[in-house]
Amino acid sequence: MADVPENVPEHCPGTTSEQAGKSAPCQGCPNQELCASGATKAPDPAIAEIGEKLSTVKHKILVLSGKGGVGKSTFSAHLAHALASDTTKEIALLDVDICGPSIPRIMGLEGEQVHQSGSGWSPVYVEDNLAVMSIGFLLSSPDDAVIWRGPKKNGIIKQFLRDVDWGELDYLIVDTPPGTSDEHLSIVQYLSATHVDGAIIITTPQEVSLQDVRKEIRFCQKVKMPIIGVVENMSGFVCPKCKNTSQIFPPSTGGAEKMCADLKLPLLGKVPLDPRIARSCDEGRSFLSEVPDSPAAEAYQKIVKTVQDYCSNRVTEEQSTI
Repeated sequence: MADVPENVPEHCPGTTSEQAGKSAPCQGCPNQELCASGATKAPDPAIAEIGEKLSTVKHKILVLSGKGGVGKSTFSAHLAHALASDTTKEIALLDVDICGPSIPRIMGLEGEQVHQSGSGWSPVYVEDNLAVMSIGFLLSSPDDAVIWRGPKKNGIIKQFLRDVDWGELDYLIVDTPPGTSDEHLSIVQYLSATHVDGAIIITTPQEVSLQDVRKEIRFCQKVKMPIIGVVENMSGFVCPKCKNTSQIFPPSTGGAEKMCADLKLPLLGKVPLDPRIARSCDEGRSFLSEVPDSPAAEAYQKIVKTVQDYCSNRVTEEQSTI
């Protein structure tokens, strides 16, 4: 859990639990007296600080997936590229996949470093209006393993949100790790004092992916995170010669379309497989710029337009209630 400090006994109930400092595992813990006093149940002051820091960010979008390998980071990167194609908008992409930071490679920024200034950490820029932050910039080599327990991961996420000099942004895209673990709880907690537009959930058509995506949807519902919609990645393969579509990952239970219909969620779109997407990501270039007329690029553009409309409507709805 996000409220478990480092160097504590196994089965720690957590600093905000009613049993904090009182249960059997707390015996002998150096934090026992502090936890028992109730002082640890106070709200983390970082939440208010992050709320103030991100008050200049108009829209905040989380990109989630139940399972790894479904193209979540690829989608996050191309969503950022597509939004930044409007040079009047300021876009940022935050990579909080601490153990598997692939965003630096996908964005063509491997080897870049973060610099510190009086106003905080300076993000790395792909374009004048597209900033990126990732733990990958803090590693000495892309092959370095990040072997951290939950509290240390949560600490770096807090720093990214509070200490990065984002400036005024139109969109902040947060690329999260797969699953529903510490990082997800932390990001939701730390953003609780800000307006989050919602989450985009990425899946592939087969049931083994959809099963985990349903868990991700339940997570969003439990933490009251709005769901913008679902994107089905790798949704068939369109032959570049004959234009026929083959189902590489057959939707044996109806795919994302049926799941969304059952759960009354928007299906934002289906992005077909295209080997050129993988090549563009490996080479650190935008697939949308490389092959703008491909079926996959067209699917991306429709999804991005839907996301922009959703965010605009959210602003309109909030203004009408003031």
